[in-house]
Amino acid sequence: MKQQLDRSIVGADMFEKIAGHEQVVFCNDPASGLQAIIAIHNTTLGPALGGTRMRPYETVDEALEDVLRLSKGMTYKCAAADLDFGGGKAVIIGDPNTDKSAALFRAFGQYVDSLNGRFYTGTDMGTTMDDFVHAMKETNFINGIPEAFGGSGDSSIPTAQGVIYGLKATSQFLNGSDHLADKTYSIQGLGKVGFKVAEYLLEAGASIYVTDINQDLLRSIEQKANQTTGTVKVVDSADIYRVAADIFIPCALGGIINDQTADQLQVKAIVGSANNQLLEAKHGRRLHEKGVLYAPDYIVNAGGLIQVADELYGPNKDRVLAKTKAIYTSLLEIYKEAELDSITTEEAADRKCEARLQEQRTRSHFYARDRRPKWNIRE
Repeated sequence: MKQQLDRSIVGADMFEKIAGHEQVVFCNDPASGLQAIIAIHNTTLGPALGGTRMRPYETVDEALEDVLRLSKGMTYKCAAADLDFGGGKAVIIGDPNTDKSAALFRAFGQYVDSLNGRFYTGTDMGTTMDDFVHAMKETNFINGIPEAFGGSGDSSIPTAQGVIYGLKATSQFLNGSDHLADKTYSIQGLGKVGFKVAEYLLEAGASIYVTDINQDLLRSIEQKANQTTGTVKVVDSADIYRVAADIFIPCALGGIINDQTADQLQVKAIVGSANNQLLEAKHGRRLHEKGVLYAPDYIVNAGGLIQVADELYGPNKDRVLAKTKAIYTSLLEIYKEAELDSITTEEAADRKCEARLQEQRTRSHFYARDRRPKWNIRE
């Protein structure tokens, strides 16, 4: 007879919260101060792959919700990019400006290693490549590391390039030309990816509106504009949604398309690198009703993922660039399919990814094989 769990022990039914995920690991190391959660969503296509972010979450529930949402997104991102990896993610609870230490990342590396190759990780928001140099002392299952340590280097470079390909595909679909000059763009966030995208657009002669909480970055992009034929205007964070631009480029936090912001938008399209831009699926439908073309974020921002996955075969920039270029074609196919079937672009992208997952499930059913990767160059 199946044991009946005491709900007073498991709280608000943890198994309902993690439904759809294969494994969730809570990591606690009092000596280093590490408190982290690793979520493995799906390993149908291969071992889980996803970055580790560090944020001062206010509650454990908030951290859990974030890691579950992000890890599921990684499953679709890997499927869309035709990578032999599944979806995973990790979050470290803490302030990246004050709580980092070598001991903390070594402790985290031990937890990653305990999963024995089910989860590969690297940098994300709030963490750097140098942080994971410490984690590498405890595990081989780290990627996205500095070139000096045998890695492929800064993953924000191909991520930004993927956004550019996404912008070109969107322009091609809307205007019949993929030229980006002589158009206006509103950019939310000038971090590692957003700043590179802004630089590219300015050099192409575009006009951009930007917002960021970092005043130094805003001054830097204004100085960059003085050296190009493009123009830049700084706007307040709340005003970025009301800018009458051609394309909105979210490059900061997720959930920014919601009940309030969806109706404020005055753009033709949304193409950005931020993860999980739609707060809920209904907001994708709202954009569809407004006639705003939405580029599914996990298609657009796959460049960095492509690089860190490719790193495990041995770093090769040409191979990464070739695969990143496919974002252009993939996005155009999704736009056309959504238009043909009168569905949202998010639904069209999800359908494509679910078809690949189902294809792999069928193949694995007939051909049992060891799912552990054989190509990790650091093993």
